[in-house]
Amino acid sequence: MATSQLIQIELASPPRAPKPQWLRAKAPVGDNFHNLKRLARGLGLHTVCESAQCPNIGECWNHKTATFMLLGDICTRRCGFCAVPKGRPEPIDWDEPRRVAEAVATLGLRHAVVTSVNRDDDNIGSAKIFAETIREIRERTPDCRVEVLIPDFQGLEESLRIVLAAQPDVLNHNTETVPRLYRAVRSGARYERTLALLENARKIAPSMVTKSGVMVGLGESSKELIEVFRDLGTRGVDILTIGQYLRPSKDHLPIARFYEPSEFAYLRNEALRFGFRHVESGPLVRSSYHAHEQANSTRPLQGIC
Repeated sequence: MATSQLIQIELASPPRAPKPQWLRAKAPVGDNFHNLKRLARGLGLHTVCESAQCPNIGECWNHKTATFMLLGDICTRRCGFCAVPKGRPEPIDWDEPRRVAEAVATLGLRHAVVTSVNRDDDNIGSAKIFAETIREIRERTPDCRVEVLIPDFQGLEESLRIVLAAQPDVLNHNTETVPRLYRAVRSGARYERTLALLENARKIAPSMVTKSGVMVGLGESSKELIEVFRDLGTRGVDILTIGQYLRPSKDHLPIARFYEPSEFAYLRNEALRFGFRHVESGPLVRSSYHAHEQANSTRPLQGIC
């Protein structure tokens, strides 16, 4: 690999520069926020909103959209951007789908996003937990849409088929970054494996709404990003999210630069050229940001009134 392709995490912390004004989110407040937090604690559940330090937690929770994290809160991979703890996970909790569905029903959520840590120790078991969670939510809250943000299951097609058989409303798998930066950003992942998963999802379930997301500010170029948009568009991905990478701690990858709002508008316009039905692009955009609105934008083509 050429020297220009390497990313290093600096040993000494650089002088801390203030975040741009457009990256300042409102502090989480409101009854829905506090009720969800209290309920998640009581049921022994994890939300990626908290584990990943999402800046939109207050806004999403108050819109009755929440992202539950399955399979514990310990990930088997060590991605350079992610705040979720890494290490040896606990055994799979087979009662977790019921508790997630109970939380969704109690809170009256309209759009539930379900994701997980990577569990490379048991990809089939992980897929079964996703599928059972979808079914449990549907049984208790039939009107709630269910979006799943899945790992790559190390390319195991059987795991993908298990999840798709449960018929989520949206299937999301994030691309995260450009191919050149994968080794540093997405430990254990492969760019071509991500594209294959999204392409296979379209082949296995042609009417399924598919989604992916990328971060910017890790040292990629606009040309590289547009090539990623092209790759995703040609594989029939319906929804694309584009957001600013924010460094969780000094132990994570540094921010190469902050993109300005006008640049996010430019990237959105470029992405729309490749056939996406919805593109959400902005400094604070994350995978589940405005997820309910993204899902709404794809409903007419599915014949949903």
